[in-house]
Amino acid sequence: MSMRTLKWLTILLPTLLIGGFEYVRHDFLLDSLSMETGNLYITLLTLLMSFVFATWMFKRIARMNDTLAREQAKRAVYEERERLAEELHDNIAQVLFFLNVQLTKGQISEAREAVSEIDHHLRQVIFNLRTVPEEGAGFAMRLQAWLEEWSGLTGIAVDWLVEPAEENVPPSAEVALFSIVREAFTNIRKHSNADQAWLELARTEDGQRWRLRIADNGLGFDMSDGVAVNRYGLSILNKRAMDLGAELLLRSSPGTGTELILTGPMREGRMS
Repeated sequence: MSMRTLKWLTILLPTLLIGGFEYVRHDFLLDSLSMETGNLYITLLTLLMSFVFATWMFKRIARMNDTLAREQAKRAVYEERERLAEELHDNIAQVLFFLNVQLTKGQISEAREAVSEIDHHLRQVIFNLRTVPEEGAGFAMRLQAWLEEWSGLTGIAVDWLVEPAEENVPPSAEVALFSIVREAFTNIRKHSNADQAWLELARTEDGQRWRLRIADNGLGFDMSDGVAVNRYGLSILNKRAMDLGAELLLRSSPGTGTELILTGPMREGRMS
C-alpha cells in the first residue's frame, strides 16, 4: 500500500465513520436514542476506531521501517564492496609496480614479499565478496567469519567477543567500523610480530555507547615516535572514527603490544 493511499485513508476513514454515524443517529435514531446515549456511543466508537486504526497504522510503519533498514544495510554492503574494488585496484597496482622494480634490480626476496602481499589482498577481498547481503548474515556474524579467515591466513590466533551489532550500531556505521577493524588487523599482521590478538565489540557498562577494543601481544612501539605512529595508520583510523562520531584511543609501548579502543554512540531507540 502506497503512502498516498495511507494518507487518504487517514483523512477519509474517521470522517466517513463518525460522520456516517452522526447522520444515521440524527435522521433515523433520534427518537429511540437519547442525546446522552448517542454521545457515549460516538465516544466509544471514536475510541475503538482510533485504537484499531492506530494499531494497524503503526504496525504498517514498523514493517516499512524494517524493510528500509534492511535495504540500507544491503546498500552499505554494496558500497563497501565498491570501495574494496577501488582499494584492491590501487593496492595491487602499487605492489605490481614495486614487484617490477625489484625484479629489474634482481632482488628476489623483496619480489617474493610483494607477491605474498598481492596474495593476501586477493584472499581478503575474495572473502569479503563471498557472502551476498540477501543471505541475511548480520554484521556480527560477518565480522566473526572475517576474523576466522584472517587468523587462518596469518597464523595469528584471535580471541573475540562480539555482541550482535544490530543492537548496538546502525547499519550506516557498519561499513566504517568494518574498515577500522580491517585497518587495525592489517597493521597487526604487518608490523606487530604478534602471535595473539583480541577483539571485543560490546556495549559500555552504562549501556549508552558501544565499545570496540582491538589488542595484540606484539612488539608495540613508542607513541612519541611519529614514524611508528604514521606506520600504524593513525591518521586513517582517526578519520574513520570521526565519520562514526566516535572517540579513538591508541595505547602502545615497546614490548607491551598495542591496544586500540574506539567508543561511539548507540543507535537511536535502544533495542531490548
